[in-house]
Amino acid sequence: MKHLCCSKILISFFVLMGLVHASLTQKSAIVYFGEDISYPLVGIHDYIIVNPKNINEYRHGFSLYREKIYARVAYIQSLKKLKKRVNKLQKEGYLNFYFDYKSFDLPAQQFIEFVKKLHQKNKSMKIILRAKKGVIHKLQNDIVAVIVHSALSKKIKPSQNVLFDTIDIEDVELLTLKDKKIMLKKLVKKGFIPYLTNKKRTSYGLSSKNAIKREILTLIKEDTLDRIFQSAHRHGALPLEYQGYIQKLFDVSNGLPSLEQMDRYAGVVVWISSAYKDPSQFFEWIDAVIARGIKVVFVGSFGTDVDSMLLKNLDIDVYDGEGGNDNKKTIIYKDPIVDFEIKPSLNEDNVFLQPKNAQPILVYEDINQLRSTPAAITAWGGYVTYEALMVELYGENIWIIDPFEFFRRALRLKPLIVPDTTTQNGNRLMFSHVDGDGIMNYVASAPNLYSGDIIFEKILKHYQVPHSVSIIGAEVDKYGLFPKIADKLQFIAKKMFALPNVEAATHTFSHPFFWSKIKDDFLDEKYRLKVKGYHFSIARELELSLDEINMKYLPRDKTHIAKTVFWSGDCAPRTNALEHIYRNHLLNINGGDTNIVNEHPWLSNISPMGLERGGYYQIYTGAQNENIFTNNWLGPFWGFKKVVQTFKLTDKPRRLKPIDIYYHLYSGSKVAAVNALKYVFDWSLKQDVLPIYTSEYIPKVMDYYDVSIANDGNYWLFDGLRDLKTLRIEAQGVGVGIDQDILGFREINNRTYIALYGASQHLLRLTKQFDQEVYLIDANSEVVSYTNNQQKKEFVFKGYLDLKLEFHIPKSCELYSVPKAYKVRKDAQNIKLFYKNTKKAKIDVLCR
Repeated sequence: MKHLCCSKILISFFVLMGLVHASLTQKSAIVYFGEDISYPLVGIHDYIIVNPKNINEYRHGFSLYREKIYARVAYIQSLKKLKKRVNKLQKEGYLNFYFDYKSFDLPAQQFIEFVKKLHQKNKSMKIILRAKKGVIHKLQNDIVAVIVHSALSKKIKPSQNVLFDTIDIEDVELLTLKDKKIMLKKLVKKGFIPYLTNKKRTSYGLSSKNAIKREILTLIKEDTLDRIFQSAHRHGALPLEYQGYIQKLFDVSNGLPSLEQMDRYAGVVVWISSAYKDPSQFFEWIDAVIARGIKVVFVGSFGTDVDSMLLKNLDIDVYDGEGGNDNKKTIIYKDPIVDFEIKPSLNEDNVFLQPKNAQPILVYEDINQLRSTPAAITAWGGYVTYEALMVELYGENIWIIDPFEFFRRALRLKPLIVPDTTTQNGNRLMFSHVDGDGIMNYVASAPNLYSGDIIFEKILKHYQVPHSVSIIGAEVDKYGLFPKIADKLQFIAKKMFALPNVEAATHTFSHPFFWSKIKDDFLDEKYRLKVKGYHFSIARELELSLDEINMKYLPRDKTHIAKTVFWSGDCAPRTNALEHIYRNHLLNINGGDTNIVNEHPWLSNISPMGLERGGYYQIYTGAQNENIFTNNWLGPFWGFKKVVQTFKLTDKPRRLKPIDIYYHLYSGSKVAAVNALKYVFDWSLKQDVLPIYTSEYIPKVMDYYDVSIANDGNYWLFDGLRDLKTLRIEAQGVGVGIDQDILGFREINNRTYIALYGASQHLLRLTKQFDQEVYLIDANSEVVSYTNNQQKKEFVFKGYLDLKLEFHIPKSCELYSVPKAYKVRKDAQNIKLFYKNTKKAKIDVLCR
């Protein structure tokens, strides 16, 4: 693997990004009444006004931005209907409301009294209003903003009342981008919060500040292969995610996306293995997307059989060459991003491509001197055919082209400061989760014990770090598979869950083998464990399974209740199961198949962070479990030691994954497997890690997919960082101003990792002048309290390991620690503190 060129990326951080970015401290608004809302696009705004009929309140983004979301209430004819509508919306989770009173048929006094009573009852509720001046005046103490339309043409003035804002909505479908920019400046100057959109409010318009587009629409065909197995997802999502972007899969089996919604995307990737049903219609759609200024990239093929007339529109000439082994091909040009993991295959394809106005990535010619360019960057995006994409060798998929650089260049991706799920406070995140299979397996070396006993004694008690342990309900239930030993198995579960460093989870009740086989809330017993008298339901497998654990197996004083599902079987839940997870506010993990090792060191063996279905995300593991490393538990039973290779290869040259020690309870049945676990834990704890529970990792990934980012010069604004507390810059030698909720930063692998604290929203200022700042470099624990005054900073750390902390302390400052560290190491202006038997400390830094 090759390193990215950091110097070019660093320069681009100091260039103005995006189409329209006013000051990031100005308030902004969005009014979006369409379906499938894009939270990365809307989350940055102060006012997010939606049509609740088109919103799924169970999606993560809704909970993330709920305090800024306003439910539109319109076309009300009676007070009774108004009360009923508001009550229903509150039950659905809405905190704030936009009352479009001008669309109501309700006496003003009734409405005014209703709003006053509603606000008095819900003091934290925020209300936006569209009404005549008289109504607004009487409700001025109950509202945060008013909405007007077409302020410039109607010569409306913003309210001079400092109690609320004035949002002006302008219909601008016919205006050019240049005219929109001019209108925005005028409205901001006059004191409005502007929002420029279409009449239906179904487009993502422009306001005072605007989010960077992070979503990449990726076209696939699922008619024969589910998305979890598609190459577009397995191989294409990771390079985009690493750069801060989000793959949005779209199945074209039943048609193409609406052009109206295309403006939300930063680019389009066509990754269709078989021809689209109507090639002419397909290329008409492609032309329309390109005409909207959206870059398109073709991967593998062009989505159809190669047609010279269709490709002519893309400025690509097609020639028929000679096929067969006799037609030797010679490479005459290779871009540096070729030979990423293996050299091009130059197969026997007899279709030769010659693009115009393009930057070739790979060019070869045959014995007749006919040239072909199987990969290029074009004016409209780019393409890479199978000859330049990957080589399939002994079942391995090996990249020919560097996918990070190819997608960045072809899609013209803006370099982002990336929300990062691998690291916190400068240390690599580490967690461990255990599938419940085999709690009852007999131990070969101690037949009177079960595997669960050994895991309890040798691992969970010994390693005083967070462990997330699941059980399979049918294995421990008295009416399950092993009723004669159920009491003993339940005792093991109870003693594991009683440990203060163990959180409980479920590995389902009957361990479904194939989640796609669940139809109409039923799964035949041939696709799950056969439990006598059991009537299958998704509810029983998921939240009821967790309820049973919380009621029957956890101590009453346990604060860490079970709320996480570890997927079973093929680990490929469909929308029905995922929807159940989110509707019941549960967490989920498993799947992904990250199994890169020294023998198979290919990027394709590293999975993305997760997979979306119907707006819900399945969260993948950070590494595969011991079943894979022991040949499906046939041996060698020490094979899990190899997962350390996975941890190393997912750390350098790019840190792509946290450390996830993932195994089954049946590992306790073999001495070699237990020793392998010890080896893995011992190695992991010698690294610079910050241990967390699995339930703490999952929300970080969920945040990633909904974080909203805006940029103006050296300033970056982030919102949606509720659990995710790290940002990554693909460069070194650059820092950030250490403002209120920024703890510090650390350089790792020639990148800069920024540590955050507290709030979901952060405003960053990039700078190279940070030597005189006090900041945290790294810590192996979380910061539970942080105070940042002008001359004093106070950090309170609390973790699971003996503390190890490092700070940058200018010469004019002094550091005080309570308790004192047993060892202090100073290097220039850096101070490293080591503690013994101390997992909590307070650090004060005073500056003159």
